[in-house]
Amino acid sequence: MKTWVAANQKGGVGKTTVALSLAGWLAERGCRVLLVDMDPQCSLSHYFGFEPDAIDAGVYDLFTAPERDPAAVVQSSRVEGIDVLPATPAMATLDRQLGQRQGQGLVLARALRRLPGGKYSHALVDCSPSLGVLMVNALAAADRVLIPTQTEYMALKGLERMLRTLSMINRSRSSRLPYLIIPTMFDKSTRASVGALEQLKEIGGDDLWDQVIPVDNQFLEASRNGLPLAQFMPQSRGAQAFRQLLEHLLAADAAGRKEAAA
Repeated sequence: MKTWVAANQKGGVGKTTVALSLAGWLAERGCRVLLVDMDPQCSLSHYFGFEPDAIDAGVYDLFTAPERDPAAVVQSSRVEGIDVLPATPAMATLDRQLGQRQGQGLVLARALRRLPGGKYSHALVDCSPSLGVLMVNALAAADRVLIPTQTEYMALKGLERMLRTLSMINRSRSSRLPYLIIPTMFDKSTRASVGALEQLKEIGGDDLWDQVIPVDNQFLEASRNGLPLAQFMPQSRGAQAFRQLLEHLLAADAAGRKEAAA
């Protein structure tokens, strides 16, 4: 199972949209996908109709009851091929509860390894924007980090913080954690958006996806219906952009496997 983590140290840049849109296209390909909501704001969980204050168990239980079978807290979604490990607002208290306890940075990675082998092709993690125990866990579990970055000036500052965090993480790893910067909410009609994209090219270099996720009102319509855009309106420009992104990521993973085997 490949684990892709959507992360950025700024909110509102499209992390949830990236995670669920890629999951939608993977499901359309016949894959089985696990979506993990690691954000106490619970946006991904709400998207699929889960009421965070009413669910019996979720991500929070992985930390407070680590002996519990992680498969028992996974919920089925309304979309064939997509399951969800939901969030609850109580996750916001984990930094305070866990303090400096040893081994708390690998809780998610260990839980994912305990899931039934071969059940999921991918886990897609929607990450909290705050650098704390939840983001550390998400990055520790990641095979690849996806960094959605809105094409506007303030989002570039969040990207810079995220890249510094990845640099810190990489110093403690034996190999570099791959990442891809994804320009989101791009509006070619505005100078601000075009200018921000040019700055992204300077910052991102080879780690910047060479396409963009455009502004598309169909994302809002899909959210009202609780469906990924691939299932709601697959021919929309936003859905097609995510289809291209998925093809890019799958090709990158295939190239990585070939390189590792050589």
